[in-house]
Amino acid sequence: MDNHDDLEEGTVLSLDFSKISQIGKADYPVVPVVVQDSESGEVLIVAYANEEALRETLRRKEAVFYSTSRNEIWHKGATSGDTLALVEVRVNCEQNSLLYLVRPEGQGACHTNHDDGTTRSSCYYRRITSANDLRFV
Repeated sequence: MDNHDDLEEGTVLSLDFSKISQIGKADYPVVPVVVQDSESGEVLIVAYANEEALRETLRRKEAVFYSTSRNEIWHKGATSGDTLALVEVRVNCEQNSLLYLVRPEGQGACHTNHDDGTTRSSCYYRRITSANDLRFV
């Protein structure tokens, strides 16, 4: 997809199957982080954390990630005010991914907005309806 708006607001399926490969080639020392609302169980975001981001998450008691696109630490909500208060951090059996159980504080968790300008609660706001099509939920 050429246009960022088409990617985030479009209804054409255009999965980035090269993302993990790109992270590996860039030699980012990160693990995936699934971020889940501790009360509703809704998955809000899948992001990445390096050692520093995990330390900051534990210290601040708010979700902090490593942005692979900007190559920097990203404190979720630092600019938007939509922080994710940490309830618990879990690690998977192979210790190669994390689960942040959080309590959203603010309007939502996604950096995109609904048509009315409010922040979406989750980054998972479209469902696949066919091999090429998406529909907003």
